[in-house]
Amino acid sequence: MEVLLDHYVEAVSILLFVIGFNLLLFDKNLIKKIMGLNIMDTGVYLFLASMGYIEGRLAPVFNGVSTNPADYVNPIPAGLVLTGIVVSVSVTAISLALTVRLYKKYHTLNLDEVYRIIREEEKKEEKEERK
Repeated sequence: MEVLLDHYVEAVSILLFVIGFNLLLFDKNLIKKIMGLNIMDTGVYLFLASMGYIEGRLAPVFNGVSTNPADYVNPIPAGLVLTGIVVSVSVTAISLALTVRLYKKYHTLNLDEVYRIIREEEKKEEKEERK
């Protein structure tokens, strides 16, 4: 329990990832799947940010205080997080746009229902081709 309290940020990030992964894997609603993907992303970003921060070090901007690189925080995790957020927003926008188009065509957000309707349409097309 003491280890968990010492590393609570990592534990929260893993919990967020697991919650998002479960939504993505087990929920049939497309909007909830997109939300699960975003929650999962947030867990990854929190984990990267927590690993990149080292207490007692300076910001990675040269301010004339020290020329020793060991005195500064590594800026790469923060850059990865910012890049990931931009990619995540783009993926979310495209996913939501596709979800809106699917809803307009099939009038449901349930993935099982969409697959059922598509199979029925394919069966109708096969019957028409046979005639």
